[in-house]
Order: sequence, then C-alpha cells, then structure tokens
Amino acid sequence: MTTIAQEVLAKSEPPISLKQHIDECLRVHESLRKAFGRLPVDDPDRFWELIRLGIIFHDLGKSHSEFQKMLSGKRANWYHQRHELFSVPFVEQLDLPEDDKMLLKLIVAGHHKDFNFLFNYIQHGYKTGEDLFSFGEDGKLEWNEETEKLNHQFIRSFLKEYNVIFKSSSLTMPLQLVKDYSRNPINSGNMNFQELIMAAGALKQCDHSASAGIFNVNVLEEKHFDFLYDTKWAPYFHQKIATEIIGNIVLTAPTGSGKTEASLMWLHKQMKVNGQGRTFYILPFTASINAMFERLDEKMQGNNEIVGVLHGKLSEYIESRFSEEEYSWQNEKLKHELKDSFRALVPPLKVATPFQLLKSIFGLKGFEKGIFEMSGGYFIFDEIHAYDPEVTAQIKVLIEFATHFLNVNVCLMTATLPSFLKKEFAEAMGTYTEIRADNELYQSFIRHHIKVTDGLLSEHIEDIQQRLDAGDKVLVVSNTVKQAQAIYNSLDSSKKVLLHGAFNGVDRNKKEAELRSGEVKLLVGTQAIEVSLDIDYDVIFTEPAPLDALLQRFGRVNRHRVNGQYRPPCDCIVFSKRNEVDKFIYKNEDVIIRTLNALHKMESSNSGVVAEIELQTYIDDVYNGWNKKDKDDFDRVYTHLKADVMENLAPFIYDVHREEEFEKQFDGIKVLPSILKKEYCDLLESNKFIKAESLKVSISKQRFASLISKDGIHRDVSAFQLLRKEEIKEQSYYIIHRKYDDELGLQLNIEERNSEAIFF
Repeated sequence: MTTIAQEVLAKSEPPISLKQHIDECLRVHESLRKAFGRLPVDDPDRFWELIRLGIIFHDLGKSHSEFQKMLSGKRANWYHQRHELFSVPFVEQLDLPEDDKMLLKLIVAGHHKDFNFLFNYIQHGYKTGEDLFSFGEDGKLEWNEETEKLNHQFIRSFLKEYNVIFKSSSLTMPLQLVKDYSRNPINSGNMNFQELIMAAGALKQCDHSASAGIFNVNVLEEKHFDFLYDTKWAPYFHQKIATEIIGNIVLTAPTGSGKTEASLMWLHKQMKVNGQGRTFYILPFTASINAMFERLDEKMQGNNEIVGVLHGKLSEYIESRFSEEEYSWQNEKLKHELKDSFRALVPPLKVATPFQLLKSIFGLKGFEKGIFEMSGGYFIFDEIHAYDPEVTAQIKVLIEFATHFLNVNVCLMTATLPSFLKKEFAEAMGTYTEIRADNELYQSFIRHHIKVTDGLLSEHIEDIQQRLDAGDKVLVVSNTVKQAQAIYNSLDSSKKVLLHGAFNGVDRNKKEAELRSGEVKLLVGTQAIEVSLDIDYDVIFTEPAPLDALLQRFGRVNRHRVNGQYRPPCDCIVFSKRNEVDKFIYKNEDVIIRTLNALHKMESSNSGVVAEIELQTYIDDVYNGWNKKDKDDFDRVYTHLKADVMENLAPFIYDVHREEEFEKQFDGIKVLPSILKKEYCDLLESNKFIKAESLKVSISKQRFASLISKDGIHRDVSAFQLLRKEEIKEQSYYIIHRKYDDELGLQLNIEERNSEAIFF
C-alpha cells in the first residue's frame, strides 16, 4: 500500500496528499451547490461541472519534484515558482468548448495570486524567447526543463481516477494568457463577467474552506423560522404583509415594532419561493453587530452554526494566510485557529457592517469570494438612514451592482427614512414594494414624552441622580466619549455600565452581555447604543443630535410591552445646548437647529406626547432635501465608484490604490493600550492572532497624529515563533501611553506609561 510519504503531497504539517485535498475540495463543492440555488448563471449544471474540473486541475503543478521535496522538508531547488502556472497547461488538453477552457485556465491561474503578479513573475523568472524579455536572462529558469520535473505518470493516473478525459501534449507556458488578461481583464462590460467572477470565488472558497477543514456550508431550514410564528401575539400588519411579498421591499415601522422579525418573515417567503441564498443582515455600527448576533442566534437556534458575524479583521487574517501560501504553516494549532475563524463564513445568515460587502466592489484582495457569497443572496439593511452621504452613495452602488449582476433581493428597513433618501435607494433597487406599519399600530405606540431642557447635559447631574434614586432605569447619551466617561463617574448606581467606541472588542462584548441581562440600572453611552441593542429603560437624558439619531435613542426607552401594553409615556429629556466639541461630531448645525425646532413643536402639541404617526412629517421637515455640501459629496462618490466598478472591477486584478481608497474613509487607527502589552504578546506567542487583535482600541487619525507627535504613541515590534515551526515572525503595532481599564475604556486625558510596554 502506498504511504502518504510516497504520494504526491498538497500540504505539509500535517502531510495531506493531493488526492485527499481534492476530495475535500469536492466535498465543499457539493455543499456549496446546495447552498447557492440562485446563482445568476444560464446553466447551473455546466457552471458547477466547470468548478469541479477547476478543483481537480488547480493543484496539478504541485507534483513538481522540487515542490514535493520542499513539502517533505528536504533540500529543494523550487525557487519560489508558482505551481498554478504548471497546472494551467493541462486544461488546454481537455476536450471542451474554447470559452469553457478559457474560464478554467483563468480560475486555475488566479486561484492564489493576481495576474499582474503572475505577469511580473514570468517576466523575471523564465526565459521566454520573446523580445519583450530579451534583456538580461541570467538566472532565469527554462520552462521546458521545469515541466519535465512534473510527475506526468501520476497526473495521468490522477485525472483518470476522476473520469477526466484529455489529450496528452506538450505543456505551453501560459505567458500569452497571463499577458493578455493583465492588459485586458474581463470587467462588468463583458458578457462573461458574471460567470467568471462567480467561478473565481467558488474555486477559492472550495480551496480555502477545505484547507481549513471546513467541508459543509449550512443552510437555513424551516425550523429556523419557527420562532417567528410561535407567539401569543398576532403579527402586526407590516409583518403579515412581509410574509406575502416576493422581491425587494422598503419597510417602515416604529422602533420596537418587530421590524427585525418582519424582515426575517420576508426572507422566509423569498427562500420558500426562490430558493437558498446567503443572507447578510447589515447594520451601521460595529458596536451593534454583536448584540444582533446574540439576538438572532438565540432565536434561530439550530444544531449547527446558523448565524455568524463577518468581521473585517477576520477576513484580512484569512486572506493573508492564503495569499502568502506558506505551505508548512498548517500545523494543528494554527489550523484550529483558522477553522474557528472560518466558522464565521459558514453560517447562512451573517451580521455585518456594509463595509464588509463594500470591500468586494472596491476589489480588495480576495473580493471574488465575497462576490460569490453575495450572489443569489438576500440583503437586509437595518436602519438604512444612518449613514453619511459618502457611505450612502457607496451603498447605492452596492445595491445597484448586487441587484443587477448578482440576482440579490433587498429589504431596506427603517423607522425614519427621509423621502429624498428613499428616492435614491428606490432608483438603486428598481422594482420594489413599500410596506408601512398601519395607522392603528402607530396610534398604539404612545411611548415617549418629549421635554426640551435648557443648558448642558453636564449641568443636570442632580436631576439624573434623582431619577436613579427614585428607582428608574436611566439611560444617558452624550455625543463624545470624554463626556460620557465624566458623566458616568458623576452618577451613583448599584449596577451601572458605560458603553462607547473607546473600548476594545473584549470589553465591549462583556458590557453588551451585561446589558442583555436586564439588570443594569444606569447605562451611559454614546452613539454606540443607537442601533439594535434590545434594551428597555424608563427615562433618557441626551445631548442634542439630529432627529433620526434622537429617535433611535428614544427607541431604547419604553421599548417592551407588559401584558401586551406599554407603560405610560416615558420622559425623553433633550438638552438644548451643545458642547463646542459636538460640532465635530454633528457638523451640520442647521440640522440640529431644525431638530430642536421639531422637538419644540412636539412638546407644544399633545403635552409633549410623541405621536409616532407624525414622525415622518417631522423627519421630512428636518431633512427637507440634500444640502449642497452633502449632495456634492454624495454625487462625487457615487459617480466615481460606479464608474470604477463598471470599468475596473475584474477578477484576479488587484489595485493597491483602490485598497488605499477604501481604507481612507475609516477615521480609526488601532492602538494597543500600554497596560495590555504583556497580554497581547502572550497571545502572539500562543499564535492566537485574532484574540490579540481584539485587545486594540480604535482612535481617530487626527488624535493619532497629535499623540504620536508628542510621544504619546510609539511603534513597537514583538517577535514570536510560529508553533511547531522553526520560524520567527515579527508583528509591528502601535502602543498608546494613555490609561485604559475595562470600566471606563481608553482615557485620553490621563497619561500612563507601563514599564513592560517600554522594557520587554
């Protein structure tokens, strides 16, 4: 019997034969085929057969004798060649239509590196005999000599085992293929674009998932929707209508009226009629993702992972692992970490910010997998109104691209969508149905009592303390972290929590778990509490903000019914005076002024009790159309990104400038509080890279620039060993010398220099 050491290997540590790897990829292939029933391809059977062939052919080049020596730990003259370049010529020997062969050659060639990289590699690595490469050929490899080192006998036997019929002939270097595609890639103006980009993503997903030991992709089943209909209360009108509509919808209903459930009822109907597709539940803020994940995971509980979280750092980590292709990194510890990471990509319903989808249309590394995952899927946008003009423009392009090219259905939902924004999204979706909660529901939602109070929030600490002492559950919302920290320290409560954006991921998750317990009597926070935290308080004290943001804050008060009824209207106290720094948070002062005017109108009518049926009118008064600057920003981003997507987005072509453009829009830079350095380094030593990353805190670029110039931040490097491998890696990161603790978060006004952070 042939031992694994004598077989052609695909990977090492532990050794995995090429046969085993291909079989595992084919297991993923079958699972994906069941999970992606709505791909926009004319002939699904042909598409999936081409992916099967791509899997069988993609690693044939690994049979090269020097590559095998390298995997076996022997001295090898591999010279960092690309195994995929040796795999491509075998595709040419298949008896297939030319278009099918071209697709196969492209996805096999591009399954690790982009075509510009491959073109440069061929140029510098091989003697080609072309005038283009006539300069200095010293040290270049002979293609024909290298192809003789492939295990041809194994390849013939291997392909026969998979019933692949081909005609043996000489192996031509894929120079022309790589050169032609580098110069003229297939973009969205080409009729082959959809199929190629999905095939590229499907092959990569099969390869990467199998390498991580993940072979099954879960799907949503009937039982996962049972909780929607197992209730003592009859569904609301808007929920009932959502169960009947096929296609795109815009859903408007009050906060706390079961919009999330309505969107899942809509999803259930789509899947029953149209079939399986991946679902993305999209939220504006990272801080609200974990809360929604916990909520959905509890409701849709199944035996396997059904609900997942899509994190930016997670996908970056995965892509960096596979694109570098360090064949021996796959020891058991690292494999375990990667397997855990991949679980976030397996569930059929993923909670994410829009940026996790936008990065695919920006063409960031690995974007083909992202577009494949979106294809034939369903997007649910929660609180679609909550983005600035530039991000709104990007989302419009995303919706247009997804509905036009990827057969995606979209549900947009909001409590407060200005009419002019609804028009923009309607244009993006094309055909859609509008669903609005009925008047009876709006009239029954008598929950809030508006009070506009003169002065600053910070001048009324005694008033807030009185409500706490009276036994009320109190919510306080400020516009800045520093103000929130000061107010939190000024108030006394037996059970209080502070929540804002200057906590690291570990501590933020703990705080959200505390809030879900329902035992917290005082919550002080910033905008982080506005969306998707399913909490219920008796009174809110808040600094001034735009009306839509305030309504979201109010939605955390008197949220839950008791015996089918709300409590009497609860106080929503808004202070009229702004701190100077608030102008950097909400820059459009006219919107704040119109918001306060609207609140005064509410206060003067019906004794301040909010009539939710009138909120749309107030929203349209505050947001009476684009202001010139916002419209200019929207139009600039929309026009530029749409043109870029249509003209430049192409499989296997990555542009570092587009990555820079994507990253430019994020104001945050991750820094490590000095007190956490030892814990961070210990996690690196354990190769727990994602956990290490979760210790960092995000600060603004402006704050970063100020602190690094004053020695408040310094760059550091830690060395660690890859487990079970004699290789030392270095990780650079920024240390911030400011106080951090798990109660208050990062305190930028208090300097702290931890000795371990300097002398390690």
